[in-house]
Amino acid sequence: MARKKRDYYEVLGVARDCDEAELKRAFRELARRWHPDVNPNDPEAGPRFREINEAYAALSDPEERARYDRWGHRSTGNEPSGFGAMAQAVEDVIGDIVRRRRSKQRGRDLRYTLEVDFVEAAFGTTKTIQIPDGPGGTPVPGKKPREFSVVIPAGTAEGAVRMMKGEGEPGQFGGPPGDLHVIVRVKQHATLRREGFDIWSDVMLTYPQAALGGIIDVETLDGAIKMRIPEGTQAGRVLRIRGRGVPRSGGKDAPRGDHLIKVQIAVPAQLTQRQRELIEELAKALGEPERPATTKKGILDRVRSLLDE
Repeated sequence: MARKKRDYYEVLGVARDCDEAELKRAFRELARRWHPDVNPNDPEAGPRFREINEAYAALSDPEERARYDRWGHRSTGNEPSGFGAMAQAVEDVIGDIVRRRRSKQRGRDLRYTLEVDFVEAAFGTTKTIQIPDGPGGTPVPGKKPREFSVVIPAGTAEGAVRMMKGEGEPGQFGGPPGDLHVIVRVKQHATLRREGFDIWSDVMLTYPQAALGGIIDVETLDGAIKMRIPEGTQAGRVLRIRGRGVPRSGGKDAPRGDHLIKVQIAVPAQLTQRQRELIEELAKALGEPERPATTKKGILDRVRSLLDE
């Protein structure tokens, strides 16, 4: 029956964290002590000497020592067996995986910024882009760029990313290609702004429009439409047009957000004499207190006032 191998550090009588000098000193002392020529009559001398040499051979080689610290004993034959065979097999598989990963490199991802119109982003569109075929998406002389059709779904917001799998840079050594990331930028609209699926805009009413009501034109995603202004509309009021916002999904009948309109009232900076009289009559009719009369001073009156101060 084969004798079970002892721990190599135990064989040499050293700690597991010993350095090379300690290892060599321990080996020399034990080798002199157990050399068969020194102990010709001791049957244990030969096996112990071989055990000491085997332990030192394993621990004096940095790679073998690391392998031993991790996996333990190898077999003494030409091929590993038992636990040593399992350890060797596992390490070989791990090494093979590492080598394959190092050799097969995935291609780099590419980024492309695509600018679309405000209305196009709301209702969806399809755009054609061109990607140069050089490293990092740089042009290559004499080589045509690649063309792609990018679908922008209805309701696409600023900063959305459309990923095109496998359309980035080619991989190396058989590795997979990278991806193409198309980043959507939405142009600002002159009068409309978006919050979620709702559209906001401002409307400036004259005082008669706000007081008496009326019908005005309002710019929406669907173009200009007529809108009724209720009588007595106050500044800051928000009017709602339902179903005129951004579609929540694709399709002609997809539900949409609303269009919200914030009212502002224009106050004239200058009035004609007739306009002033009419407003004063209105103020009286509304029961407002009468304003004190104002007189315009001439140049001499203003100079006199300065001298009297």
